[in-house]
Amino acid sequence: MWMTINERRFAITLADNNTARAFSAQLPLTLHMEELNGNEKHAKLPTSLHINASRPGIIRSGDLMLYGADTLVVFYSTFNSMYSYTRIGRVDDTADLAQALGPGSARITFSRQ
Repeated sequence: MWMTINERRFAITLADNNTARAFSAQLPLTLHMEELNGNEKHAKLPTSLHINASRPGIIRSGDLMLYGADTLVVFYSTFNSMYSYTRIGRVDDTADLAQALGPGSARITFSRQ
């Protein structure tokens, strides 16, 4: 799967779970993702997904997670968290992720190709 921010494409490896498969079935999908806490972008999905939330403890830069049943989150910083998420996938190479996302909101397209 791919995530495109402006002209920059990032490969994403999907988790092997029902949530990731259901998310993939919605692609292609373009979302206006809002900034939160200086470490993530988030947006409501058009359709709720199956959840199997757990507390990961450490969120890593590049994690693609579902918060609740309908909020997609892209993390671009590594930090400790007490919140529960359902894993969807992970950005393979996060070297330029924070820079590509930039400050404020971002328009992000998720696709299979």
